[in-house]
This record gives sequence, C-alpha cells and structure tokens, in this order.
Amino acid sequence: MLSLELFLPSSQSLKDKRMVLRRLKDRLGAFNVAVAEVAHQEVWQRAGLSVVTVASSDTVAEQTLSSVMHEIERLEP
Repeated sequence: MLSLELFLPSSQSLKDKRMVLRRLKDRLGAFNVAVAEVAHQEVWQRAGLSVVTVASSDTVAEQTLSSVMHEIERLEP
C-alpha cells in the first residue's frame, strides 16, 4: 500500500479537485492498481490517497508502487 498527501494549488472548488483526481486515477489505471481518496474529501486543495496492488511477490508489488510514485512525481508541475 502507498499513502499519499497531495497539494493541489490550482483547485478552486471541490469540482476542480475531483477533475484532477479523476485524471490521476485514470492515468494510474495503466499500472493495474486501485486508488481511493481516503482523507480530506471536503478540502479543495488537499487530497489523501491510498494506492494498493496485489502481486505474487513483495518485490513485484514494491516495483509497481514505485512506478506509480514516479509517475505521480513526473506529473507534478
């Protein structure tokens, strides 16, 4: 499991935030992971996400989550 705290400075409403998170979740779908917003649901510029995966070994799971983290870092401005 990967836990993330995101700051979304360009969000001016919950609608903006949800659009950003939807695009992020769609992008991360390529990694075959599940993504859920687990904290700060009512805060415009902040999001707490959990990303989980299931794999045949710890190594594969760690590689997948590491790839997810690199993708998220790459997308930041």
